[in-house]
Formats: sequence, C-alpha cells, structure tokens
Amino acid sequence: MASHNSLLIAGGGIGGLAAAYTLAKDGHAVTVLEQSSSFGEIGAGIQLGPNIFKMFDHLGLTGAVNRVAFFPTGLSMNDIRSAERIVRVQLGDAARAAYGHPYGVIYRADLHDVFLHACQALPNIELRTNARVESFSQDGDGVQLALAGGEVVAGAALIGADGMWSRIREAVVGDGKPRVSGHIAYRAVLKKQEVPEHLWSDDVVLWGGEKTHLVHYPLRRGELFNLVAVFHSDKFEEGWNAFGDVEELNARFAPACASVRELLAKIETWKMWVLCDREPVANWSDRRVTLLGDAAHPMLQYLAQGAGQAIEDAVVLRQALRHSQGNPQRAFQLYQQARYLRTGRVQLTARFYGDIYHAAGVQRELRNQMFQSGQESAGFAGLKWMYDGIDPDNLFGSTGHG
Repeated sequence: MASHNSLLIAGGGIGGLAAAYTLAKDGHAVTVLEQSSSFGEIGAGIQLGPNIFKMFDHLGLTGAVNRVAFFPTGLSMNDIRSAERIVRVQLGDAARAAYGHPYGVIYRADLHDVFLHACQALPNIELRTNARVESFSQDGDGVQLALAGGEVVAGAALIGADGMWSRIREAVVGDGKPRVSGHIAYRAVLKKQEVPEHLWSDDVVLWGGEKTHLVHYPLRRGELFNLVAVFHSDKFEEGWNAFGDVEELNARFAPACASVRELLAKIETWKMWVLCDREPVANWSDRRVTLLGDAAHPMLQYLAQGAGQAIEDAVVLRQALRHSQGNPQRAFQLYQQARYLRTGRVQLTARFYGDIYHAAGVQRELRNQMFQSGQESAGFAGLKWMYDGIDPDNLFGSTGHG
C-alpha cells in the first residue's frame, strides 16, 4: 500500500504513467490511482514531434517506442473540396537534420503500453485501479485523498493527471468547465488491407475545409490506418468513447472531394469526442498539489502536442524535484514556472492552426495562395520553438544528478 512518503498521482493515462516512471527512476515511491477497472487508453493515433522523441531519449524509452511507431515520409495538407495540394513538408531525414530527432506517429494504446510496462518493471511504483479520487486535503506534512468507497490514502504530495475534466483542477484552479470549441472529432482505425491502394499514403495527410477536416496516417509499423474526421457540431457529450452519428458525418463531408468521401465510406463505426481546451493559466499548484498534462493545460489537437506536452511535464517535474532536494512545495512552483508559458503558447497556437485548417472564403484562398507560393512552405520551421523541445539538464542549473 501507499506510504505516507509516496508521491500520489491521480490518473493512469499517458501523462500519469510518464510522471510515475520518471519520478520512480529517481528513487521516489509513487502510487498511481486510476479510476477505471484497468489501465488502458481509448483513442486512435497520436503524432509524436521531434520534441517528444527528445524526451524518449532522455528517459531511455526510444527503442520501445520505435518498435511500435511509424515514421511518415511527410506532412501534407490538401484542400478538401478541390483536392489540390496546399503544402507538403518533408519528414524522415529532413526532420532529423532540422531537430536531431524524428517525427513519428503511434497508436495511443501502444504508447500507453510503453509507459505501463516501464512502470510495472519498477518495484517502487504501486499501480491501483478502481481508485477514483473524490476529494483531498493537505497540511504541512502531506496530502490525504478520499477515494470513492470511503478509503483514505495518504502521501507526501499529489499530482493531478486526471485529464480535461480534472477533479483536482476544480479544487486548485476552480475555473469551471472546459471551453467547448464547437467541433467534434470522429476517429476510426482500419487495417491496411481495408484501405484501397490509391488512397494509402505514408504521409500524415490533412484535408482542410470550411469547418471540417480529415487527417489520416499509418499506425503500428504500417499495419493500420488512422482516420480522424473533425467538423463543426452543436452536439456535446463528455468523454472520449461515445458512438458517432454517421449520417451527420456524411452530411458534413458531402461537399468534399471523391478521395475523402471514399475514405469515410470505408468506416462503419466511428467513436467521437468533443474538442475542448481551457484558457492558459500561470498557476496550477497549491502547496503540495500540482497538475500535469490535460489537467494543467488542455489543448486542442491541431498541433498534435497533448501527449507530448504531458511527457515534457513529467521530465520537468523530475528536474524540479531534484533541484528542490525533494521538497514538493518548492518543486511544484519551479515546475509550473518553467512550463506555463511554453504550454500556454501551444494552447493558443493550436487554436490558430484550427482556424487555418478550417478556413473558408477569402481566408481559404489566401491560405492556399500563401502556402502554394513556396514562401510559407517552410511552415514547419515556424514551429521550431516547439519542435526544438526543452533541455532537461539545463532547466534549473546544476542539480547534482547525472
């Protein structure tokens, strides 16, 4: 069972497990409290920018990730109505040359498994399921969590990695419900043999249109094909795993070109989720309690950085604890100070990219003209600040660790 000196983590998703693994590698006792009956991930694909592979190298997990990832040849954007190419950015060796690390894509469940297996291999991590945090209190010595069912769990500090609808955030930040973007995403995964050869691409391909877009790319070493269709809708359902309305999907994409409509027709069952984020905040810590990942800085998916920023969080949190000689109150302040401007910039830039993808009218014509002119085709470089990533070893000066 958890000891009073354990670092408690609420939430066993990618961010929570990344934090558990990272902190346990430094010798901390860690207890992960997952409200579901098992550890697992819902969802389809995740894009992994060079900044995330930099973290995998730092954590010694690159080999495990590479075994289940796919490395696309490029990032392409097409007009969803005319099918014309708007812009294409070369990946592969070009990404490695620019950033020192590759650009990859991975099945969300596969990335979660990498962290889960890494956690299971460490004796100082306790992984608990059916452990829903209802409330918490804290004093000068530690934190006490009240779980559903009445159990009380005590620890030295609490990390809320409980996602977009975080209960921990309610108590720490108190900014109400997430901001609903007005768009919903439908996701599905096909086997490679189910995708017509003329529609297969080794690129990450985005078809952008008025209030709609479709993204597709291979997964799991090219064995699967990930599709995410996004469109404006007034529907709202909390969570990640509701079934979508195929008739509404087809109606929204009716003006799309033949290739897009043919791909969508290959899917019989879609899972949907509502796209939300929050306004960036500078403070997400309260003494011995802090937030991580979507609980701290939820973002729209247009930059594909949600999981990556959570992993960066975990690494920075470890470095902050090192620099603070394990004092969680001081460490949590250092951690958020090092993170809030970077994560806030990703949150706000993701909103802007959503506008680019969904452009209509004159905005659409300008977007296409600017990118097709070649002057903006190095748009990937416009995100250099993001893809360059962080330098974990130079965040807070010397920590005395290797």
